[in-house]
Amino acid sequence: MGPWLNHSTLGDFILLGIFSHNRTDLVIFSAILVFFIVALAGNTLLLFLIYSDAQLRTPMYFFLSHLSLMDLALICTIVPKMADNFIHDRKSISFIGCGLQIGFFVALVGSEGLLLGLMAYDRYVAINHPLRYHVLMSQRVCFQIVGSSWAFGTLDGLIQVVVAMTFPYCGSREVDHFFCELLALLRLACDDTSFVDTLTFYCCVFMLLLPFSIIVASYAKIVRAVINMNSTQARQKALTTCLSHLAAVSLFYGAAMFIYLRPKRYRAPGHDKIISLFYTILTPMLNPLIYSLRNREVMRALKKKLSHWVTGCWKYPHVST
Repeated sequence: MGPWLNHSTLGDFILLGIFSHNRTDLVIFSAILVFFIVALAGNTLLLFLIYSDAQLRTPMYFFLSHLSLMDLALICTIVPKMADNFIHDRKSISFIGCGLQIGFFVALVGSEGLLLGLMAYDRYVAINHPLRYHVLMSQRVCFQIVGSSWAFGTLDGLIQVVVAMTFPYCGSREVDHFFCELLALLRLACDDTSFVDTLTFYCCVFMLLLPFSIIVASYAKIVRAVINMNSTQARQKALTTCLSHLAAVSLFYGAAMFIYLRPKRYRAPGHDKIISLFYTILTPMLNPLIYSLRNREVMRALKKKLSHWVTGCWKYPHVST
């Protein structure tokens, strides 16, 4: 292990990224910074509203708060380093920094995928068993769902960090991506990675298809229950409660499955980088918008806070001395 570990720790990796310094890339980079700021503001605001409004202390919003935490952590794992390299016209990342980025990225994406899957079960219980909802979705069950999501994601991240950081990298150190992504990094290893490639593929299959199967099973039962409803208004209400979750699921799983479940011969680094933007930057930005703009309870809580703030400003105006 010693001889090739020394090769692994020599120097930094180079992130080839997606930017040069022409005018078009400057516009794209500016757009990404705007997305980053919107994601930070949107997720922070959603967290503030959920934990400050008593009427939002329900299982669904408890899950949404952790989804926002995951999104905040994910976008902060990727964008600041990307921005630093672009602004200072450098593309390097340290060996340890690369390992940390892989670990946080895999842990957060895995945790978010599992949480989105288990949130489908919450929607199933709310629609199919409304009278038993608070029994079936007790505080203990909610903590188990969130805890298992974080735990499995973190375990997956630790495994992939160990795998990535124990390979020898004795040739080119140019990672053809805008962050340290495991598959892109393993292409640089000067050892046979076929077993790890296969293991990583099956690990991704498990981490994606397990929660996706929960989503499919839950929504199959939800659709059956909605069809059997006599009231059109009840049908619309049931579907409305699911639309936000389905939109978030479509964004996340569509991009993740395209990246990780394609056969190796169909993979192209250029395609992977573009699609990765969806679930590393766009999804964290869109999730709070999806769950707030389409949600009456969140909009009510926001209007309530704004009303209190405006009233306070009028009641206690600043008086200069």
